[in-house]
Amino acid sequence: MDAGDEKDAKPQVWFMYADGGEPWQVTKHKSGVRGFQFSPDGKTLLLTATVPPSEDEEKRGKQKDDAVVVDRDFKMSQLWTWNIATNEEKQISNGDFTVGDARWSPDGARVTFTTNPTPRLDDISLQTAWMLDVTNGKQRKLVETSDPTQTARWSPDGKSIAYLSSSGLVVYQVNLFVVDANGGSPRKVSGKFDLNAGEPVWSKDGKTIFFSSDDREANRIFAVDVAESTVRPLTDAATVVSLAEISANGQTAVGTLGDATHPDDVFRSDLSFALLDRITNQNAWLADYALGASEVVRWKSSKDGMEIDGIVTKPVDFDGTHKVPFLLNPHGGPTGASLLSFSPTEQIMAANGYMVLQPNFRGSTGRGEKFEAANQNDWGNGDFKDDMSGVQAMVDKGWADPDRLGAFGWSYGGYMTMWIDTQTDRFKAISPGAGLPDLYSMYSQTDIHRYLTVFFNAKAPWDNYQEYWDHSPMKFVGNVKTPTMILHGQADTRVPIPQAEEFYRALYERKVPVEYVTYPRENHGFVEPRHIQDRWQRYLVFFGKYLNNPPVTEPKAVVDRLSKDLP
Repeated sequence: MDAGDEKDAKPQVWFMYADGGEPWQVTKHKSGVRGFQFSPDGKTLLLTATVPPSEDEEKRGKQKDDAVVVDRDFKMSQLWTWNIATNEEKQISNGDFTVGDARWSPDGARVTFTTNPTPRLDDISLQTAWMLDVTNGKQRKLVETSDPTQTARWSPDGKSIAYLSSSGLVVYQVNLFVVDANGGSPRKVSGKFDLNAGEPVWSKDGKTIFFSSDDREANRIFAVDVAESTVRPLTDAATVVSLAEISANGQTAVGTLGDATHPDDVFRSDLSFALLDRITNQNAWLADYALGASEVVRWKSSKDGMEIDGIVTKPVDFDGTHKVPFLLNPHGGPTGASLLSFSPTEQIMAANGYMVLQPNFRGSTGRGEKFEAANQNDWGNGDFKDDMSGVQAMVDKGWADPDRLGAFGWSYGGYMTMWIDTQTDRFKAISPGAGLPDLYSMYSQTDIHRYLTVFFNAKAPWDNYQEYWDHSPMKFVGNVKTPTMILHGQADTRVPIPQAEEFYRALYERKVPVEYVTYPRENHGFVEPRHIQDRWQRYLVFFGKYLNNPPVTEPKAVVDRLSKDLP
């Protein structure tokens, strides 16, 4: 937690006895601590922290002489040791990079860590795993390769290191490798497994490595036979399970477990994972409420007949005998996926009589590299048709009322709902959130430039103008007729607010019914409870009007107040 005067407070490491009592501050690193880990003997802390500012930098900062040179004035993290007994600190890593994910070897003699060229989010995928000798400070790359390497984890005997690597950025499959801790050629141990490997967790005997990974709508735990390089699933396809640790005696695993009607709780299990024992119940109050049932549905895409799947959440007490108001909710990313996890948004909509479809369109994770890369140079085409085919499938089942269709989404879901707004009049109301309608300007405004190029021939828009513009909703904004509610955080750095301004201004001046709501202080993901609640309530009031489905869960005063803002 933080220490120091309120305006100059920096995060530091504090200790507290396991059986309670008052905490006390341990570290006093001038620039604060970003991460720490105890040495195996418990005598030393391994700190991740930036180099403290010079006296001149401190002086200029206090005088507010703090101009920032873009792409120059980086605060790079390095590794430090902190002697707990003497309070002595020592910088042990050096290089023109920023450091994270540091791990002691079992004997405390060496450390693995991961570097990025800069702290910019745009460079987060340019990772390299390193090894450092604590005694002499010598450091080397874990393996010599031009591919990204990351998440290095020591075997219990300290002789081997497991790590993750891929053949390129973002859409390429992440594989699991093992290399001798003293160097040599790495060996791929994830075999023919075609999904992305996750953080490796070794068994005590070193014969098995466990990891968690998306598998369609589930998150499952898999086991790797290190000697045979084979992978097998250990948990089922209807839950969202993440492995965190295995106990020191190698007998018990702990992690989190959830599903569509249960938010994540902590579980424990033996290493068969046959029985996951929930040991917390953080949301016991939900047992007093009726929840909407969720299930996986599949359909054929009108683009090419490819099978697409997704999650449908049904209204509370839905019996399938009548058509209900329907909402399409594409996920963000686009390299992401909707999972069978608990979603407050979907449950709130279900409590108000809506059916919600979350499609895992082409470009989603959880189906392998080929599917994940299937939307390159294709935004708004194949994925749009995947989504619309899903809507039609719900109509054909007799579930979705074709005269009461709406759509909402966030981030790439915001892009997709803006695109839908420009391509079809089938929906009665659409609400894009944190959407990106102009891919040319988005490239320079966002903090993930490199990520965008992955989908557009590895080129910037000035070298690939037509491709970016052809996939931009702004190109087709003259087609929009549907009542639209745009939501955006004012401090968004991922999809900066000028993106929303462009779409809003076009709709406003063309006299399309439009409401535009901005949220002070909020970045790409909202954190303030009142804003999160407001967003839910605005969805209910907005769709309630245009889909003829008035909210039933919200106070009349709230509904009346928000209704005054409707277009």
